[in-house]
Amino acid sequence: MEEKIHYRACNLCEAICGLEIKVKGTEIISINGDKKDPLSRGHICPKALGLKDIYEDPNRLKMPIKRTGDTWTEISWEQAFTEVTENIKRIQSQFGKNAVGIYTGNPAVHNSGTLLSLPAFGKALGTKNRFSATSSDQLPHHFVGALLYGHPLLLPVPDIDHTDFMIIMGANPMASNGSIMTAPDFANRLKAIEKRGGKVTVIDPRFTETSAKASEHIFIKPATDVFLLLAIAQQIFERKQVKLGHLSQTIEGIEEIEALIKEYSPEKVETITGINAQKINDLVTEFLSYDKAVIYGRMGLSTQEFGGLCQWLLNVINIISENFDTQGGYMFPSPAINLLANKKAGEQYFGRWASRVRGLKEFDFELPNMVMAEEILTQGQDQIKAMITVCGNPVLSTSNGVQLDEALESLEFMVAVDIYLNETTRHAHIILPPATGLEVAHYDIVFHHLAIHNSAKYSEPLFDKTEGARYDWQIFEELRLRLSNDEYIAENHQLKNPLDRLKMSLQYGETGIDIEQLIANPHGIDLGPLKPIFPEKLLTKNLKINLAQSLLMNDLERAKAKLDQFIATKNTLLLIGRRHLRSNNSWMHNAERLIKGKDRCTMMINPKSAKALGITENQQVKVKSRVGEIEIMTEITEQIMEGVVSIPHGYGHNRKGIKLDIAQKHAGVSANDLTDHLLIDELTGNSAFSGVEVSIII
Repeated sequence: MEEKIHYRACNLCEAICGLEIKVKGTEIISINGDKKDPLSRGHICPKALGLKDIYEDPNRLKMPIKRTGDTWTEISWEQAFTEVTENIKRIQSQFGKNAVGIYTGNPAVHNSGTLLSLPAFGKALGTKNRFSATSSDQLPHHFVGALLYGHPLLLPVPDIDHTDFMIIMGANPMASNGSIMTAPDFANRLKAIEKRGGKVTVIDPRFTETSAKASEHIFIKPATDVFLLLAIAQQIFERKQVKLGHLSQTIEGIEEIEALIKEYSPEKVETITGINAQKINDLVTEFLSYDKAVIYGRMGLSTQEFGGLCQWLLNVINIISENFDTQGGYMFPSPAINLLANKKAGEQYFGRWASRVRGLKEFDFELPNMVMAEEILTQGQDQIKAMITVCGNPVLSTSNGVQLDEALESLEFMVAVDIYLNETTRHAHIILPPATGLEVAHYDIVFHHLAIHNSAKYSEPLFDKTEGARYDWQIFEELRLRLSNDEYIAENHQLKNPLDRLKMSLQYGETGIDIEQLIANPHGIDLGPLKPIFPEKLLTKNLKINLAQSLLMNDLERAKAKLDQFIATKNTLLLIGRRHLRSNNSWMHNAERLIKGKDRCTMMINPKSAKALGITENQQVKVKSRVGEIEIMTEITEQIMEGVVSIPHGYGHNRKGIKLDIAQKHAGVSANDLTDHLLIDELTGNSAFSGVEVSIII
C-alpha cells in the first residue's frame, strides 16, 4: 500500500495542535507537527503520539458491555439502548425526573459530535441534577464572564504574541499548552516576548516547567493569590495610575472598588502571601512601566476558596491599567463559529435552583459536582437513584473521590458513555463506547473561542470506525429519541448528524467561511490576530461593564475576614496539585510511551520541610487530610515552597474491577482521596483543591 498523509487537529487538550499523520492502510507510520497550521506552526507535544496508542489500545471498548455482578459481557447495541432507556424511564416514573443525574467529563468539549448532540439528550432527560468537570476546573472564569460581560463564554485571553510583560499566576502553560488560553508552541511564544525586550514573571508555590523558561519566579503561599491581587489593584489606585482607554465610558464601579480595597496595602498582605512588600511594589512598578502588559491566572487561582475573586481581580487589574481589549493585553478571540451569536443581552445564568442537600446554587444549568455523592447517599425527594457519566472519571477528578466511589456503588442503575472500563465506569451496569479519536470528524468549537490567534480548522476522519461501532452523536441521538418517544422504532427515525449543525453554525459567524472551504484547507485557515471587540460585543443588560457587582463586593467581606483571622502556623502543610506534559487528567495513562520512565506520582516537598519532619528522599509516607489518607513516595526538591506539598492529579488506577493494563502498572494514588468536598469557593461553587491542610505520618 502507498503511504498517505492526513492532516487534522489534535483534540486531546486545549492547544488543538495541527498534526501531519503518515499512514499505510490502517497502520500509523508517524505523527508530526503540521508546519502549515496557522495556530500551532508545527508544534506538537508528546500526547499527540498517544492518538496512535488510543486507536490501537486493546483495552479500548468498541461494543457495549453489561455488568452482572463482577462479570462483564458484550451485548448488542439494540439490547443496550433498550435496557438503558427502560431503566431511566422506570426510575424517573417512580421517583421523578431529578432521580437521574448526569455528569459530563472534560473530553466532551474536545469532541464536536458530543458537544453538538449532548444538549438535546440532556433536555430529553429533563433533570436538574446535572454536573460536569467545570466545577473542578474553570467555573470562576465563566462566573466572572457572565457577571462582567454578560455571557459565560465571554472570556478574555492574553494576547501573548504582542505583549511585552506577562505575569502568570497559578498556571503552567509549558505543561498544559495553555488553559482557557489556547496557546500551542508556548515555549517559543514566551521566548519571543523576551526577544523583543519584554519579560515574563511566574508566581506559583512551585517552581514549574514554565518558571524554568520565564524571566523570573516568585513563590507564593497556596490559596493566598487573592490578597496579592488586591494589593496590586490597590497600588494602581494609590499611585493614581488608573487608565481605561477606549472603554472609559463603558466601565462602571471604579470608585466603589477603590474604596473597598484601600486597606490591602503590600505591607498588610506580605505575611499571608509570603511575598515581601517591596517585591510587590516592584512588581506593580514594572507592570505599569510597559505599554503592553497582561496578568493571567488559571487553575491554581480558580481551584481555591477565593477562585471567583481571583478571576475578577485579574480582569479588574487588566482593565484599570488599560491592558484590556487592547493589543498585547487581555483580549477576546473572534472565531469562525461564534457561540455568542443571537444571544440576548442580560440573560440570567446563576441561581435558578439549588442542590437538595447543601443548597449550593446552579450555574449555567449545572450544580457543583462535589455534591454528587451527598445527592446520591441522602434519602428523600429527588434523591439521585441513577447516574449517567459521559467521558468522565469523577472518582479520580472530584473532591473526596472515596466518598463518590462509595456513592456510585449504591446506585440502583448507572450507565457510562466511555471508551474505557475505569475507576468510575466500573460501577456502571452498561457501558456504551463511542468511536473516538482518529475515527471521527472534528471541529474544535470551544477552543477556537479561547485561542490567542484566530484560525479555523476542520478534521475529517482518518480511519473508518470499527464495524458495528457507533459515533458519540449516534449514541446520544438514539437515547434522546427513545426517551422522547414511547413507540420508538429505530428504522423509522433519522438521527441528526452534527455536521448539519456545524454547517449552520458557520453561517452565523462573521468570517464567511463554510464547510467546503474548511475541507479544502486541511491545514486550517488563518483568521488573523486578536482585535478589540468592546463595547459592541457586550451582552450585559445595560451594555456596560460593572466591576462592582454586589455578589463580588459581598465576597470581599469573606476575604477580609480570612485576612484578619490569619495565623501563620509552621506545622501545617498545604497541598497543591500538578500536571505533566505527558498526562491528560485521568485517562492517558494507558499509553506506554507516555507513562513509561521515572515514577511521576510522587509527593514533592521542600528540603527544610522534609528535614523538620524527618523525611528522606524516596521514602514511603502516609499523607492524611480531614477526609482520607494515601501512601506515596517522597521527592525532596527546592522547586517547592517550604510548607507546601505537591501531588499530581489523575492517578489512582488501583481500584478493583478495572481493566487498564498499562495504567495499573503505574497506578499511583489519587490526590482527590485527600481533597475535601466541603472546601469550595463559596461565591462560584468551584472545588477548592489548592491549599488543603494535610499532615504526614512516617
